[in-house]
Amino acid sequence: MPSARPATVAAPGPGLLSPHLDGLGVTLHDGEGTLRLWSGHATSVELVIFDDTDLDWITDSAPLAPVGDGVWSVTTPLLRPGARYAVRVEGDHTTGSTFNPRTLLIEPYARGLVSAGYEDWRSVVVNGAFDWGGVSKPAVALDRTVIYEGHVKGMTKRHPLIPPALHGTYAGLAHPAMVDHLLTLGVTSVQLLPVHAFASEPRLLQLGLTNYWGYNTLNFFTPHAGYASAVNRREGPEAVLREFKGMVKLLHEAGLEVILDVVYNHTAEEGLGGPRTSFRGIDNRNYYRQQEDGAYIDVTGCGNSLNTSTDAAARVVLDSLRYWANEVQIDGFRFDLAATLGRDAQHTFDPEHPLLTAVIDDPALAGVKMIAEPWDVGMGGWQTGNFGDGWHEWNDRYRDRVRNFWLSDVDYARRASTSPVGIGGFANRLAGSANTFSAERGPLASINFVTAHDGFTLRDLVSYDVKHNMGNGEHNRDGADTNRSFNHGAEGPTDDPAILATRRKAMRNLMGTLLLSAGIPMITAGDEFARTQRGNNNTYCHDSALTWLTWDHAPWQEDLRAHVAQLIRARQANPALRPSRFAHEELRVPNSSVMDWYDRNGNTMSGENWTSPEHRTLQYVATSTPEHEKLNRILLMVHGNEHPTSVVLPVIEGVRHYVSLWSSAEEAPLQERATLSPGDVVELVGTSMHLFRAE
Repeated sequence: MPSARPATVAAPGPGLLSPHLDGLGVTLHDGEGTLRLWSGHATSVELVIFDDTDLDWITDSAPLAPVGDGVWSVTTPLLRPGARYAVRVEGDHTTGSTFNPRTLLIEPYARGLVSAGYEDWRSVVVNGAFDWGGVSKPAVALDRTVIYEGHVKGMTKRHPLIPPALHGTYAGLAHPAMVDHLLTLGVTSVQLLPVHAFASEPRLLQLGLTNYWGYNTLNFFTPHAGYASAVNRREGPEAVLREFKGMVKLLHEAGLEVILDVVYNHTAEEGLGGPRTSFRGIDNRNYYRQQEDGAYIDVTGCGNSLNTSTDAAARVVLDSLRYWANEVQIDGFRFDLAATLGRDAQHTFDPEHPLLTAVIDDPALAGVKMIAEPWDVGMGGWQTGNFGDGWHEWNDRYRDRVRNFWLSDVDYARRASTSPVGIGGFANRLAGSANTFSAERGPLASINFVTAHDGFTLRDLVSYDVKHNMGNGEHNRDGADTNRSFNHGAEGPTDDPAILATRRKAMRNLMGTLLLSAGIPMITAGDEFARTQRGNNNTYCHDSALTWLTWDHAPWQEDLRAHVAQLIRARQANPALRPSRFAHEELRVPNSSVMDWYDRNGNTMSGENWTSPEHRTLQYVATSTPEHEKLNRILLMVHGNEHPTSVVLPVIEGVRHYVSLWSSAEEAPLQERATLSPGDVVELVGTSMHLFRAE
């Protein structure tokens, strides 16, 4: 290997957007390719080329030369489309460095990967040419966005109308049968669990399990080959990438956005002693957060944390986003443990971190939806509401309050004959979480959710009081212990018709709240027809029928799906339900909803009614202030205890009648729309909701 030392050894480059960091990875031109790689502590770097079929046979090699600021480069005809390659890096053996010139490493910007065995990978030069046929991104407006979070394999593995050869694949997700389900439901944006190339942890493999969710990334630029159809896997990484782009193209043609759940906070190299597959062998000291003695600073719970306080580590994240957003036409990203990405050199979260700022300000990412999971497990890791303008955040406060109101509060009331709290906190979440997000960011900063991939499904949330994770190999210690769930009288499956009916209504209330709240709603795939994971709230390690969606549904499940579709239609048809700004008491704010609150007698809510556990019934009136749509006003009744009640429709200036749009009390959605007048009485069953349009 060459022995030259770069001009800059210990320090990262002169800025996140420094031109010295441009063009990293392989660039093809004039019948050859240029590889640029960053390592601030390397003393030599070598490109190694392998036989196309025998990945242990080294056919050629070439040294990379230092070109300044930690960048190494080589231009050679060896880098042709389809070439299998790796890099080997030598460096100073100081504290925190883990160089080994014999280790074959994944090049961080590789567009393709092939496996040469356990923890043994080869990068592949990929020609990414693709005919998009003039298909452009749907560019769904934020206020109309309804996210559907799902797993590529899980959504399609058992779909009876998708050909078996496409089960569990990118192509299967874009099959007309799946597209029809999504369009009929009414969602606008499909958010995919991780599709960057990933590997299963050795610990899971020893237990006979696998990393099903994919939060264990090998490389930030390569689509996971395991989700491609068999024919394209055999053809190789270029075919896998074509299938992925074909999926995006077909979903875009149908008007559906594609959002990727991206894991930039840690990698599959895990903690010290874990695999050395890429960054660890290239420049461990700069790519991962460490203490002075070389021990990792782990704020992710996964053993290692990407050190985005260095320019090169932050830049690989930014370049990955640019690649997926532009060359693969992805519409948005959900950042796993995003607080980690915003930690500075002292490992403290900074909402103005250069990477977080660049993600929003980069012209190459204009119009791309950026969603933060606004926490990690380190000190000061919970940052809900604290990200900057342009970011949207998973709102765990919303999730917890909604679950409390419809589930754990009801459970408490059964035991204590009174609810623990009133309705005020719930109303705040319904109206857009103004106590969490600033007026400048508005209600659309909030990604509202009741369930997600991580935790109970909707059905399990109303069917189990505690988690049942024995199948995970950790003696039921893994997964959240506080779920705010309520089994309604029996743990798990039951034949009791009363319990089953109450559970179904609880699911309708949870879905109704989610889809009628201000903010951007996110539905977990399968919740629309009440799938179950049998009480397991941490199914990350199960690639089986436990996690795959089933498509053979009982009539009551189809009724729930119809409720969800009706709710989404109501949301899209009524701009008062989807404001993009918070209203102001004295000023007219365009695209806000002016909110008025009434009690069950049709009178303005008093302070006592907001806070008293005895008063858990309200009427929420929202009036739009649209710029481009017609004036719209809705009334939503919410009744939060199990005793039936009578509610008087309020007398409001300009309102002549109320048209019923949806009720959670009905097993199947009502098709006939009743019209009522101000002052009329509506009978509400226990724990229910009723939506009206005021005309």
